[in-house]
Amino acid sequence: MSAAAPRPLFIAATRQHVGKTTVSLAVLSGLRKRFGDRVGFVKPVGQQHVPVGDKGVRVDKDVQVMKEYFGLEHLRYEDMSPVLVPRDYTKRFIDGEVSSTEQMDKIQAAVRNVRKTSDVLIFEGTGHVGVGAIIDASNADIAKRLDADVVLVANGGIGSAFDELEMNRAMLKDRGVRLRGVVLNKVVPEKVEQVRDYVGRAIQQRWGVPLLGVVPDLPFLGKATLGDLERLLDGELISGKAYRDLHFGTEDINCVTTGVRRFLRKTHFRQAERRERRPLFVTHCTRDDVLLAFLAYYKSKTVPLPDRTMDRDAWLGAMVLCKGECDMDPARSKEDNTHLPYLVDIARAYDAPVMLTDKGTVEATNVMANFTAKMHVGDASRIAAAIDHYEPHIDFDKLLEG
Repeated sequence: MSAAAPRPLFIAATRQHVGKTTVSLAVLSGLRKRFGDRVGFVKPVGQQHVPVGDKGVRVDKDVQVMKEYFGLEHLRYEDMSPVLVPRDYTKRFIDGEVSSTEQMDKIQAAVRNVRKTSDVLIFEGTGHVGVGAIIDASNADIAKRLDADVVLVANGGIGSAFDELEMNRAMLKDRGVRLRGVVLNKVVPEKVEQVRDYVGRAIQQRWGVPLLGVVPDLPFLGKATLGDLERLLDGELISGKAYRDLHFGTEDINCVTTGVRRFLRKTHFRQAERRERRPLFVTHCTRDDVLLAFLAYYKSKTVPLPDRTMDRDAWLGAMVLCKGECDMDPARSKEDNTHLPYLVDIARAYDAPVMLTDKGTVEATNVMANFTAKMHVGDASRIAAAIDHYEPHIDFDKLLEG
C-alpha cells in the first residue's frame, strides 16, 4: 500500500549554488519509489532555458534534466516550465508589458494540468526565497499561491547555515508559508554528526522544524565535464571528442608556464604518487614543447582497451591550448604565434583530449576556476552519482509526515 500523498513540496534554497537541483533529483527519485511514476515536477519560474523538441518550445534547463532522466512521459514540457525570465523580462514587466496576473495564470494552469496525471507534486524554486520579487514572483509568493510547503536547502556548517536559514525563513513566515524542513548540503564529512546534532536541535527548538537531511560533501559532483569547459571557453576539442564527459575539478587545473623538463617532472611525480589522475593542463598554443611532451606522456601512460578507447580509471589528462594574448616578441610573425598543424595531427592520431580556445591562458584559467558545474541532461553519470549519494541521506519518513 502506498503512502498517503503529502502536500505539495516546494524545494527552495538560501542562495545560489547550494545544491537545490541535486536535492530535487534525490527527492523526486525517492518519491517515485514510494508513489510510483505519478510524481509531478514543475519549475514555476525559470531563468536559464534550453530548446526541446522540434516545435520551438523552450524550458528551464533543470526541467529538461528531470523529464529526460526520469522519463516523465505523463508530463508535458510546457506545463513543467510555464514561466521563463529571459533577458529584459524584468524591464518589460516594469513597463507593464507583462502582468503579475498573466504570470500567475500561466503557472496555475500548468499546475492544474500536472495534477491531472500526478499524485504527488514537487516544485523547484530559483535561487533564494526572495528571488523573483521584482516581478511579483518570488519563491515565497509562488509557494503561497500554490499552497505548497517549503523545503529549504542550505550549505552545511552550524552558525553560518543557521543565519542563512533564518533570513529565508523570515520571508516565508511573512508570506504565511509553512517550512516543512531543512536539508543541509556539502557538509564536511567528518562533521556530519556534529552538524546534525547542533543544527537539528536548534531548528527544532526554535522553529519546530525537522532537519530532513545532512549530506556530506562529494567533490566529484562539483566537477565540470570537458564538454562543459568546451562551452564555457567557446573552445573546440580538436581531438579526444569521445572524452567530453570526463570530469575535472578546479584542483585539477594546471597553468603551465615552466620549461618542459619541469613540466614533465611535475607530471610524473603526481602520477607516481597517484595524486592526480585527471590533470587539466592550460598553456599557450605556441608552447609546442609542452604540447609535444603532453602527447608523449599521454601515449605512454594511458591504457588502451580492446575498443581502442582509453581506460578511464587510469591516468587520463587533458590539454587546453590558448590562442589569446601572450607575452611574445612583437617582431614575431602571426604565423609564429599559432599552433603547429602537425602537432594537431599527432593529437588526433592519439585521440588525446586537446582543446583550442581563443582566450588567453590567464583568462581561461580564471574562468574555469570560478565556474560552478551544474546538472545537465548530457551528464547522466553525474546525475546518477548525485542521486545515489543524496537520496540515502534524506529522511523521507519525516518529509512525508506533513
